[in-house]
Amino acid sequence: MLVMVLGIVVFLGAHTLTTFRETREDLIGRFGEAPYKIIHSVVSLIGFALIVWGFSRYRAEGLIPVWTPPGWTRHLTMTLMWFAFVALACVNPAPGKIRGWLRHPMLVAIKIWALAHLLANGDLGGMLLFGSFLAWAVFDRVAVKRRGDFGAPRLASFTRADAIALIVGTAAYVAMILLHPVLIGVPVIGAPVG
Repeated sequence: MLVMVLGIVVFLGAHTLTTFRETREDLIGRFGEAPYKIIHSVVSLIGFALIVWGFSRYRAEGLIPVWTPPGWTRHLTMTLMWFAFVALACVNPAPGKIRGWLRHPMLVAIKIWALAHLLANGDLGGMLLFGSFLAWAVFDRVAVKRRGDFGAPRLASFTRADAIALIVGTAAYVAMILLHPVLIGVPVIGAPVG
């Protein structure tokens, strides 16, 4: 589990750095924008790899139970995940009513994903992983709002981008249901979501 925690610190630390605009601008000024982005990407990938590796090792060595989620949370998780995938599909910069509702679709997708998985996972590693991402997404949303970035503009009517987001989000949702056992090692249908 320590590898996973290290990965969380590295990955979310790199993404938290971007909320400190003066520090970020100082680093860009010192190293240049392209090198900064490359370093940020490499550090993020290292953190992500550590999370995946650490969490898979933790699961293989045995989960540390904290609480047992009720059976209905699995259904709520599956429902919430559809919303998460639609929100994720709204990261396309094309203007849309759904994107305007969400303001910052990536952050909304992360918050829904993390909350959904917190509801369905009662083990310590899952709670640390998903709780960390939920806390970070809430922190980042507050930071974004404080610096005056109110996100995508609200639109009066639906656009082609909304239809695309619904179709792409739903397709990605179905694909993840089918691939979850292969990619994550836990079947979504017929077993607790993990």
